[in-house]
Order: sequence, then C-alpha cells, then structure tokens
Amino acid sequence: MKYPEPISKLIDSYMTLPGIGRKTATRMAFFTLGMDKSQVQEFADNLMSAKTDLKSCKICGNITTDEICSICTDKNRDQTTILVVEQPKDIMSIDDMNSYNGLYHVLGGVLSPVDGVGPEDLNIKMLLNRLRDNSKVQELIIATNATPEGEATAQYLAKLVKPAGIKVTRLAHGLAIGSDIEYADEMTLKSAVLGRREI
Repeated sequence: MKYPEPISKLIDSYMTLPGIGRKTATRMAFFTLGMDKSQVQEFADNLMSAKTDLKSCKICGNITTDEICSICTDKNRDQTTILVVEQPKDIMSIDDMNSYNGLYHVLGGVLSPVDGVGPEDLNIKMLLNRLRDNSKVQELIIATNATPEGEATAQYLAKLVKPAGIKVTRLAHGLAIGSDIEYADEMTLKSAVLGRREI
C-alpha cells in the first residue's frame, strides 16, 4: 500500500535511526499520528533543542549546554585520572555506576583506516594538550570498546602517552569482545573498571 506523502516521509525519517526497520518505523509514524498536537510539538522542540542547544565541552569533549561540562568543573572529582571513551554516551554508562570519580575525555570515535578515520579526526590532540597542561594527571584509563578498532586506538594512545611518564591502563575485558559499553550491565562495567590493566 502506498501511504500519503506526509506519512511516507515520516516513516523514512524514522528509518534513519539506528536499528529501526520499515515495520518499526511505520508503527512509530502511526503512533506519532495518534499523539496530541501539543505532544508532537514538544517532541519536535526537544529534537531541535538537543541539536541546537548542546555543544562539546572545550576541555573533555562531553556534551554540555555550557562551554565547560559539569564533570570538568567539579573540583570534588579525582583530578589525577582521566578515563578516555569513544562517545559521550559512554560517560553516562560509566558514571551511572558510581565506581569511578575521575575525569573523562571523549575521542569522538576510534581509529578506522577502512572508514578513513585517522588520528587527526579524533580528539587526540586535545587530549595530549590536556595532559601536557595538567601535571596532576597520573593515570590515563582507556575505555574504548572491545573491538579491533577500539583495541588499535588504545594501543595508539598508549604509545603516545607512556613516554610522558603517565600510567596507561585499559578496562579489563569483563566486556565481551565486539560489545559496546552502552549495552553492558552495571556489574560487568564495574568489574571492568576495577580490573583495568596497564598496557
């Protein structure tokens, strides 16, 4: 059946989301049609606000509404450790378990020559400048995903940072190979952080 153009476009829009196929997108589109106009407007406003009001923290790369995120401005956090993640969503996964109280750094991805992603495409230079300017940092914890690209990125960072005399550790492999941090349960994440190893 051919749907009217507005619903077809809405279905196509939902299908651009990761993991959403045509059937799910169609259900979501028809659910949206059943919402009150005010609910749809609020939904649209929230989408626009997330896109326009959020920016990257100038220190760590986390998402924030301010120039510097709340984690970087929190003086009660351990200033001697920085945990490096691929994306801001990984910070939320790790911080929610309340077992790590240090600082973070968001790379914005991982090295992937196949996809054309090199060191200059990630927030590596920002990290190195940060380590150079902050003499308090004693340990860099690399928490990239347990994928070939994540491992390669961890090894690359270790080679860059170790000569500066900073201890470099990697999350323990309580995380399954090929898994993403955001989908790990709390106990797996906790054991991974506590059982990190030097690389």
